[in-house]
Amino acid sequence: PQSRAAGPLSPQGALGRFWLPHNVTWADLAGEPGGGLQYPRAGHVLSAFPLALGIFAVRLLFERFIAKPCAINLGIQDSGPHRAQPNAILEKVFTSITKSPDGKRLEGLSKQLDWDVRKIQRWFRHRRNQDKPTTLTKFCESMWRFTFYLSIFLYGIKFLWSAPWFWDTRQCWYNYPFQPLTSRLYYYYILELAFYWSLMFSQFTDIKRKDFLIMFVHHLATIGLITFSYMNNMVRVGTLVLCLHDASDFLLEAAKLANYAKYQRVCDAFFMLFGVVFIVTRLGIFPFWCTENVVTADDCSVWVLLCAFISWAFHDQPAFPTGVLKRWRKWHLIYVLISGLQLKLSLVFL
Repeated sequence: PQSRAAGPLSPQGALGRFWLPHNVTWADLAGEPGGGLQYPRAGHVLSAFPLALGIFAVRLLFERFIAKPCAINLGIQDSGPHRAQPNAILEKVFTSITKSPDGKRLEGLSKQLDWDVRKIQRWFRHRRNQDKPTTLTKFCESMWRFTFYLSIFLYGIKFLWSAPWFWDTRQCWYNYPFQPLTSRLYYYYILELAFYWSLMFSQFTDIKRKDFLIMFVHHLATIGLITFSYMNNMVRVGTLVLCLHDASDFLLEAAKLANYAKYQRVCDAFFMLFGVVFIVTRLGIFPFWCTENVVTADDCSVWVLLCAFISWAFHDQPAFPTGVLKRWRKWHLIYVLISGLQLKLSLVFL
């Protein structure tokens, strides 16, 4: 199809040339009237908002009526850390000034309250622990994520098994961007988008954690990548990337569940399995299979996809309080470096 004349700032003008291949406009992707071919539209992503609220509601019910009874049956108690003794002066310092006072401030508080310095340090330690989520809370959250990641991964495998681009990645770019949108592909993509929106919502209702800002930026970047890949009709390669990431995510959550339940051997087994699957999918399949034909795409579409790959390369950072975390981060750094080298070589040959 030939582009229609339009102003430089219109969707058919400069913006259209930025996001789409040559001689293609957003109007060309509007679909055929009368129930013909249907392509992804920007308005479709709005349906993720009510679905995200529904997922959030399901999560609350799941954690209360399924995950919590399972945790209690495994011996995980609904008891939080030792609560700090109520003290208005220390509470004001904790909330308004600092959560970890230095020696000089501790001496001043000691004189003001006539307390021993060690007693004040103990109060601040208890107060910091008081804001941390309990093991029961973390177990319920991980069980919900495990259930979703496993379910969406199995659905993705079932859906992609009959998709031609699952067996031949060149099909991801055949006749791009004129690739009709099927209902199963739409549901898969919007469900993934809605889930990450629900994670974004839950951050403001859950207990605030130290990595709040990091996870907020992560969720925001993931939502942006899924949204723009959908609007640009990069959904075929997007489904491959989503499925590959879900393949290891549910194993990580399973390891966390075993860790919270104090089944250390099961935790180690799941974590080792997670490490193997992570390395195979993201060090092997992801850079050498998903990105194999990225150089066949046109112009800015390639750059958008490469940015998505770079962002997704930093996706998972397991948080285990064991020595295995240090070794894992070394492997993760190697993974990022190799992924960056792969993308750099791709740019050279563009």
